Amino acid sequence: MILNFVFLVGGLVLILVGANALTDGASALAKRWGVSDLVIGLTVVAFGTSAPELAISVLSSIEGNAGIAVGNVVGSNIFNILLIIGVVALCRPMKVERSILANDIPLVLLSSVALLVIGCSAALGVAGAPEISRVDGLLLLLFFLVFLHYTFSRARRRAVSVTDPESPEERAGAEIKPMKLWKSLLWVGGGLAMLIFGGNIFVDGASGLAAAFGVSEDIIGLTIVAAGTSLPELATSVTAARKGNTGIALGNVIGSCIFNVFMVAGVAAVVRPLPFGEIGSVDLLTLTGASVLFWLFGYFFGKRTITRAEGALMTTCYLGYMVWTVVNA
Repeated sequence: MILNFVFLVGGLVLILVGANALTDGASALAKRWGVSDLVIGLTVVAFGTSAPELAISVLSSIEGNAGIAVGNVVGSNIFNILLIIGVVALCRPMKVERSILANDIPLVLLSSVALLVIGCSAALGVAGAPEISRVDGLLLLLFFLVFLHYTFSRARRRAVSVTDPESPEERAGAEIKPMKLWKSLLWVGGGLAMLIFGGNIFVDGASGLAAAFGVSEDIIGLTIVAAGTSLPELATSVTAARKGNTGIALGNVIGSCIFNVFMVAGVAAVVRPLPFGEIGSVDLLTLTGASVLFWLFGYFFGKRTITRAEGALMTTCYLGYMVWTVVNA
């Protein structure tokens, strides 16, 4: 039992430190090679905080722990939308740009609906236990490529029309500090090694805890693993909000949610089909409902602002979902 906790905590620390080092090193290399700040912000920086989810889910898939892989994706996105957006809005009301409401949040909703449809396939008349098949994984990766193409197209149009960095991605890129070549390579190699090694012992610890407590890996993935791998998003978003940069916090959550479903789940499913197991309609409906709530609060009630009251409601919804999950485990 104690050893499993040590593996869990030690693996998580290695993952978080490794993700940060990998992001810093890769960003510095990209800047050295002449890649624009905007492109770096849209790729390395925007998706760097989702590296823990990618490492955990892919390694879990390789080792045959599908429950952790699927639970991590579903649980992380519920955590991102309800808890992180809720906590950030409690710290400071979040202004939502019209373009984000029209273009980005609908993609978060689409990703949630995609998981809901796949997970509830039995209700739609599809034979067999619900799973994210290799074909589903390839389709999710295709959606991710379309998302990247669309995002870069928007970025190029914005770069032509705007000279001052205004978007969260541009500001993120502008904050990149120069780094010596050897140090950049060391950060990338060391960060990747920490991600892989930390991910392996984290998965071992999570699986051991599931066995020790007599609960499924699916539940461990939805709760402990999802919360642990979402810590970078929470830390980044809350810090940005305290500095008044709620746009960075918002963009961080949106990018992470899209990345988790289309990229993380896609890659993990291509490695090995992922059965949903005990992750059922309640979990998937919670994720879809959270996405709808996210869009409604941004669009209708606070003049495109997610208020503190709405943030409190979202946080309460997350705590209620966690209580339901633990009680019914």
